[in-house]
Amino acid sequence: MKQAEIKELSVEELQQKLIEIKKEYADLKVAHAVTPLENPMQIRKIRRTVARLATELTKRELQ
Repeated sequence: MKQAEIKELSVEELQQKLIEIKKEYADLKVAHAVTPLENPMQIRKIRRTVARLATELTKRELQ
């Protein structure tokens, strides 16, 4: 998810998306631990998306 897409979401949508992406990240980590993923860069991409979502939520809470 790009930063421009994240900025367009409402706070409720951000929170919901963060929950979904964190679940997806956890599932990928478990799958990678069992058998290596074909593309392990997915993990990095999802981890960074989680960080972007969390950062945007924090930014909006502080405003």
